[in-house]
Amino acid sequence: MINNFLIISCTGKNNSIGLKTNHKFFTEKLQNNINSNNLLVSNILRFTNKHKVELSNKYSIIVNIGPGSFSSLRISLSVAKGIQTVHGSKLYGYKNEQLSELKLENIEILIKNNQLKDKVVNLVYQ
Repeated sequence: MINNFLIISCTGKNNSIGLKTNHKFFTEKLQNNINSNNLLVSNILRFTNKHKVELSNKYSIIVNIGPGSFSSLRISLSVAKGIQTVHGSKLYGYKNEQLSELKLENIEILIKNNQLKDKVVNLVYQ
């Protein structure tokens, strides 16, 4: 069961990240501009530090796998794979249409219904 997680939704539109820790859920919208992809790691580090969370293998990583911007999807997946490699976190993916809004209730439905993919290599592009 996925209890604590970092969720990354960067498709080029309405980019945001979310964090569930200790039964609390936080979200942050990210800027959608040419530099936003380059700042994703910095934004995640700042976001986790702000909420006093240190990512570890106790946190799953959930990443939006598309459809969306090729660059945004590849960068967010690369960051997620990097976190997985460094911390030994579980990595899951979901398609954009599965999650209408980045809200805890919606994410928990995906988790409960086993709709997350644990093999996230195949991205879906526009």
